[in-house]
Amino acid sequence: MDGTSSDTGFPVKLDGSQTWRTELPGEGHASPIVFEDRVFTVACLAETEERVLLCLDRASGRILWRTVVLKSPLEAIHKLNSRASSTPATDGERVFSAFLDQTETEATRTANAAHPAEKGEVPKGTVVVSAHDFSGKLVWQVRPGLFSSKHGFCSSPVVFKDKVIVNCDHDGDGYIVALGRTDGRELWRIERPNRTRSYCVPIIRELAGRTQMVLSGTKCVASYDPNDGRLLWMIDGPTEQFVASLVHSDRTGLLYMTGGFPDHHLLAIKPDGSGNVTDTHVMWRTNKGVAYVPSPVIAGDFLLIVSDSGVAHCFDASTGGIKWEERLREHHASLVSAEGRVYFVNDQGTMRAVKPGATYELLAESETGEKVFASPALSDGQMFIRGDRSLTCFGKRVRATAGR
Repeated sequence: MDGTSSDTGFPVKLDGSQTWRTELPGEGHASPIVFEDRVFTVACLAETEERVLLCLDRASGRILWRTVVLKSPLEAIHKLNSRASSTPATDGERVFSAFLDQTETEATRTANAAHPAEKGEVPKGTVVVSAHDFSGKLVWQVRPGLFSSKHGFCSSPVVFKDKVIVNCDHDGDGYIVALGRTDGRELWRIERPNRTRSYCVPIIRELAGRTQMVLSGTKCVASYDPNDGRLLWMIDGPTEQFVASLVHSDRTGLLYMTGGFPDHHLLAIKPDGSGNVTDTHVMWRTNKGVAYVPSPVIAGDFLLIVSDSGVAHCFDASTGGIKWEERLREHHASLVSAEGRVYFVNDQGTMRAVKPGATYELLAESETGEKVFASPALSDGQMFIRGDRSLTCFGKRVRATAGR
């Protein structure tokens, strides 16, 4: 959930390590997820207006099944977004997905009549969260609320204990909702402030002696108790909109937030506060090397990050001091890390394996063969990369793995 893997045996470079490549129907920027012998991802079939969930055989890449989750008019999106950008999640029995439904309903008619879209806005749609079993059969499907954003939808579900949690910050009354894994029943709801679109997936960690769910978005950084949705602490700002998730360092004990729009900030945050901690718990701050879309990664003593324009930075995680910077071209996939290496995959599909350290050390550079906007998935020594046309598995499976 933070881009790091404790598994071993991953290829350093892609050349000669391809296990299979499978052409996918439709389009989508959602990352693949892996559970044992299966790989799952989602796609939008524009010609039929269908949003589909796909299951592939891990060993061969063969598509085992494809099920239609939703049929809806195509929503307006940012040119760098897709209509299948929300990465699914699994609890080992069910696969959870989230899409936006633009079909007009009584609720959307009423909401749009009460608050007509202003210039540059789009009519409100409905968030659809679904659970399917491993055969592709629908278990439950719910619509937790309205959603409006001219940039489209990108709210990936997160599994925590008996819950599926979805962040729905948008240009309206934003909310975060927890649904029961087995039946989709609403367990709690957080009313979010500031009515501002953001697309952050929350991270859930044991921090400062308590379980915390932390995310940036809607003009703040906030921590909640994921068991009941209770607010623990909040930092005002530092900007309006966010996409990248926070990451945490076990060594420093700090959280790291990067964003966003219109101002650019990178913050190191101490997570032991209560209430509003804007003036007390930001340990360091910089406006350099900030990413808007791609999430950063922690590797040992270092925080590695790449801006959307493609400038990578390595920071001392304790002090915020810059160790190096390197230009890598436009970049929207989040960073991933394993075995002391950090992998950067830019929009053109070039992957660089870099060793974190005081100086830039490129271990390998290779090509995926297509454009890439989805973050790679790492599992049992294999790397799964979704391009704009296909899903490719690199490396051989190593079953004797470390715990993660």
